[in-house]
Amino acid sequence: MAKVDMELKKAFAELQEKQLETSQKLRIADIQIENLKRTKQHASITEREIGSLDESIKTYESVGRMFLLTPMDKVKENLKTKQSTAEEKIKVIENNKTYLENSLKEATNSLRELVQTKKES
Repeated sequence: MAKVDMELKKAFAELQEKQLETSQKLRIADIQIENLKRTKQHASITEREIGSLDESIKTYESVGRMFLLTPMDKVKENLKTKQSTAEEKIKVIENNKTYLENSLKEATNSLRELVQTKKES
């Protein structure tokens, strides 16, 4: 009986540790997704504002601490690239979140099965 209790204690401890790790990773993933959505929205708004400007207006792009004179087309292209990169990263992070949630459910179910088999024994 003591062996069974130790086995269950160990399984519960492992599950609790996995739940903590997973919840932290999920929280981090949510924060990353929010930041990427904000970046995407910022690029979208900037692109819309630049689109309404005349082509003859000089545009500058920040590089570190300085601003470089950049053609309007290049600025628009960079903003579109920024948006698409953010979308791709969001998809990757959401897939990772789904995987983490599924692995946590799987671990919980395996622990339930272990408890059930120990009760039946």
